[in-house]
Amino acid sequence: MIIQYIYDGSFEGFLTGVFDYYEQKASAIEFIKENQVQETFFDNTYTVCTDERKADRVWKGIQTKLGSNASLSIYKGFLSEESGIETILLEIITQGFAGNNITTDFADPTVLKLSKIVKKVQREKHRMDAFVRFRKTKDNIFFATIEPDYNVLPLNAIHFKKRYADQQWLIYDLQRKYGVYYDTEKIDYIQLKISKDVNTDSAASLYFTEDELVYQELWKNYFKSTNIPSRKNMRLHLQHVPKRYWKYLSEKQP
Repeated sequence: MIIQYIYDGSFEGFLTGVFDYYEQKASAIEFIKENQVQETFFDNTYTVCTDERKADRVWKGIQTKLGSNASLSIYKGFLSEESGIETILLEIITQGFAGNNITTDFADPTVLKLSKIVKKVQREKHRMDAFVRFRKTKDNIFFATIEPDYNVLPLNAIHFKKRYADQQWLIYDLQRKYGVYYDTEKIDYIQLKISKDVNTDSAASLYFTEDELVYQELWKNYFKSTNIPSRKNMRLHLQHVPKRYWKYLSEKQP
């Protein structure tokens, strides 16, 4: 019988579940995020209580047994939030702990599936790095919102910490309702109530400095003035800048 491991959806929660799986010597399990549980009378369930100590032990074991590249792939795979990703990762981890590091064996269907997922996550991460646009708030914080297909914000945080090391900034994921705040020294994960109207022209003056609004308008005008209609190749343009990313770009706003 399959036991449903109900966890909080965090990476630490997942790793805690892996620890409990070994400790309980469970045979067949299925990870379910607590916000996706559909209870029935016959369910055989176990609730995972996230424990940083347990999670840390498992993570160190993964890094030791499988190596840094495989560890990063496991983390990126988890960030994909793909249905059933926990089952894929558990298979990779258990094989590695048993001494069979299969992470480079692309003939293995589980490894191949994880590899494809990781590539999609990495692509989304790079696009967010390129398309995130900061605006200066009245609190002197550079602020940006994102709504990526995958939960890539932790990966973006590493990039922007290096790129804007001397500035305070906040990137907020409107879809997952959490953000990353950098105070020029450390990164903190935060939750705020942020309305989506923060990105509308009508609300911009409430949040952002007058200089920032001027810069945004100047950039729009510059983009329009340098655009040559006769050379427009929309098909090529969409390949490099898919339409779903236009909402992040000042020059694409009306």
